[in-house]
Amino acid sequence: MQVPSPSTREAASMYGTVVAVFLVILVATLQSSAPPENPFPYRVPLDPEGSLELSWNVSYAQKTVHFQLLVQELKAGVLFGMSDRGELENADLVVLWTDGDSTYFGDAWSDQRGQIHLDSRQDYQLLRARRTPEGLSLIFRRPFDTCDPKDYLIEDGTVHLVYGVLEEPFRTLEAINTSGLQTGLQRVQLLKPSIPIPALPMDTHTMEIRTPDILIPDQPTTYWCHITELPDGFSRHHIVMYEPIVTKGNEALVHHMEVFQCAAQFETFPEFSGPCDSKMKPRRLNYCRHVLAAWALGAKAFYYPEEAGLAFGGAESSRFLRLEVHYHNPLKIQGRRDSSGIRLHYTATLRRFNAGIMELGLVYSPVMAIPPQETAFVLTGYCTDKCTQLALRPRRSPASSGPACVHLPPSRPCADPCRLLTGDEKKATGTSLHTRKTFSQALPPSGIHIFASQLHTHLTGRKVVTVLVRDGRETEIVNRDDHYSPHFQEIRMLKKTVSVRPGDVLVTSCTYNTEDRELATVGGFGILEEMCVNYVHYYPQTQLELCKSTVDPGFLREYFHLVNRFNGEEVCTCPPASVPEHLPRFPGTPSIETCSGPCTASPPSPCTATSPRPSASRVNGIAASA
Repeated sequence: MQVPSPSTREAASMYGTVVAVFLVILVATLQSSAPPENPFPYRVPLDPEGSLELSWNVSYAQKTVHFQLLVQELKAGVLFGMSDRGELENADLVVLWTDGDSTYFGDAWSDQRGQIHLDSRQDYQLLRARRTPEGLSLIFRRPFDTCDPKDYLIEDGTVHLVYGVLEEPFRTLEAINTSGLQTGLQRVQLLKPSIPIPALPMDTHTMEIRTPDILIPDQPTTYWCHITELPDGFSRHHIVMYEPIVTKGNEALVHHMEVFQCAAQFETFPEFSGPCDSKMKPRRLNYCRHVLAAWALGAKAFYYPEEAGLAFGGAESSRFLRLEVHYHNPLKIQGRRDSSGIRLHYTATLRRFNAGIMELGLVYSPVMAIPPQETAFVLTGYCTDKCTQLALRPRRSPASSGPACVHLPPSRPCADPCRLLTGDEKKATGTSLHTRKTFSQALPPSGIHIFASQLHTHLTGRKVVTVLVRDGRETEIVNRDDHYSPHFQEIRMLKKTVSVRPGDVLVTSCTYNTEDRELATVGGFGILEEMCVNYVHYYPQTQLELCKSTVDPGFLREYFHLVNRFNGEEVCTCPPASVPEHLPRFPGTPSIETCSGPCTASPPSPCTATSPRPSASRVNGIAASA
């Protein structure tokens, strides 16, 4: 990035000075005016103390976002902006600052060293500044796309907001470096969908699922789990809407919340309210995985379409629910009590369709492997045309529940790729356990309609996208997040309902960054393992709960054996060994180990080295295609 030319900088500075005069006059004129009706429906605290608050609305007609930044205690200025992953370097910024005599407002950017420069194009437009009882309110706007290479492109998905507080005057904007400021980040979905809110039924009731006045731990990150129970004899109902309940004063600490329904296979679940990673947490709580509601910072109430509702209650489902609340407390604030949770709105008058949740992506098992030291490694899972088109044939198993479709690769032909998973396979893939006795076709002839989506990976996930393929062509994007963060996951309403017909294909791709890892990352439930999932919310509900692809372990063993035959070291593939045991010997990992037992191939033969080890880039390419 280069500093603008002197003439351009001079023109930009003149603009900033004019805005400064306007700002000073406007603040003096409007400081006693009564605030107008709030036109900003979305709101998040930026900092943990709540002294900076951002509100916004979206105009799709003008392709513009309007912001309101509330600064409770203005010192020498404040900066606000956006960047790729929440860093203050190479960020797109708007800055309010003073040199001790005058106050300025301007569009700016930071270079790779964190040095701030005035932008040659002023795409942030100040609309109003006023004093309110809560502090200084700045209202400004910016187009989604400014065509300025130094500006952030506002698009669908997660946006990493950054902020900084100026505690002393600066003679020039270029004298400011973000490394010396009090800074932070917040994640939101700026481009909220503009969809009508359906009316609630007349017989709607509410149920609050909340933490029981807990003391928020004074540590940066806490996941709190609380088990609650539906009333005895609670019959089948439809959830038609849910909304967050956040204890007043804790808006900056409650990061996101989820409500899960427990597995119906267990009659009871033990009482528990404490950190989710506590050694005292009963193991049975791991079987509470069926999502009923999810909320994250910046989100408002979630409404189901008028013709559908999410079923809960009744004889076939569990009476036990698990509330999980993520507290973000980087300042380690002490003595704060909390009773936050989620309010469910439900009706006994069942709607025409049951809403369902289908899990797309990759089966998270050890054969889902990501090499270390990768900046953008892509894995892709498929819900194939065979799975969406063919009738499912159940395999009777006492532990089996709803059907799931797992497509095996051509390396191991499967006459019936769409099948039920056994109980053990369901535990391995994370399929929710619901007892179903009868079913027929995977999708109804008229198809299903996806109206919401929740993307999910663990710590190394950076991008997730699901696309719909029909007749061999990508027709539309179901959900895409090019700035995905595993620390910000919410159920998002789609701007447009996506219809999936029998024979369609749903392709889910996840991009991972493992630059900070020394060993291969495998799929699994652990936070240091990985997943690639899109939970799509749709109607009408089918018996297909999981539609994913996996790599045949036998195929991978053959691949490892082939690679090791061409290594320049005496490393061999032991047929009895599992895929995870082979991964430390996988080219691209730092440690090479030999088999602890005798080495055999098929047919048995001695282990010999025949050629040099292939390069890491070549192996990574093969692994990605496999």
